[in-house]
Amino acid sequence: MSGTHPSEINPIKETIRLYAKQLRTPTFISYENVARQLSPEEGYDKFLCETMKLEVLQRQVAGQRRRIKKAGFPVMKTLDEFHYERLEHISESFIRELSSCDYIKNRQNVVMIGNPGSGKTHLSIGLGMKACYAGFNVKFYTAVNLANELAEAIQFHRLSKLEKSLSKIDLLIIDELSYLTFNRHQSEMLFQVISERSERASIILTTNLEFSKWTELFENEIMVAALIDRVTFRSHILNMNVKDSYRLEQTLTKTHEGNTD
Repeated sequence: MSGTHPSEINPIKETIRLYAKQLRTPTFISYENVARQLSPEEGYDKFLCETMKLEVLQRQVAGQRRRIKKAGFPVMKTLDEFHYERLEHISESFIRELSSCDYIKNRQNVVMIGNPGSGKTHLSIGLGMKACYAGFNVKFYTAVNLANELAEAIQFHRLSKLEKSLSKIDLLIIDELSYLTFNRHQSEMLFQVISERSERASIILTTNLEFSKWTELFENEIMVAALIDRVTFRSHILNMNVKDSYRLEQTLTKTHEGNTD
């Protein structure tokens, strides 16, 4: 009969494996690898410290992956991938300063205003990724998707559940507040979400319309004024306008490269 002979099973190892599973400390199973890396002079306390350190690191990585997945980013973008030389009104050092996530700790907002293709979505995702790594809960929406999800939540009597979920978010990213006009009902719901976060938690909002043109998006001008007041209070306003769209530049570059083959 094939298989491991009972005498070959190490009862201590099996017990450690069982305890590690019950305590939810899976890295403890690799205790032998930790022991091999220690010198003979280092005692049990050093061994225990290194084993626990490994478990903490593994949990941090798992937590980061979980938060990034829950954030719902449409694509993965990092700040290191961004072409800062294209920015005409903002310095790279300022973006790096934002990446420290102090604005989240201080419950401040970031509003990015600029023409299409200026990199607003890329920067918002990059800052969102940094926030996930720093231990903050993040959620990414386009403005249209958020409005639709709020409408569906009302229709299916899940609004309180959605509002409770949003209240637990440290950083709410609302991308592309532009293009489409919101009806009165959608405007009121978006206003409610933003208002409830005022001075309580942070928002990153991107738009290609300057504040004076927000009346083109929403029907209620009084609400627009109140919305701008709440969005801009305790906020970093970034002028993201650039001469040429990054996507257009990439397209023209690829076309040029194709013609030279």
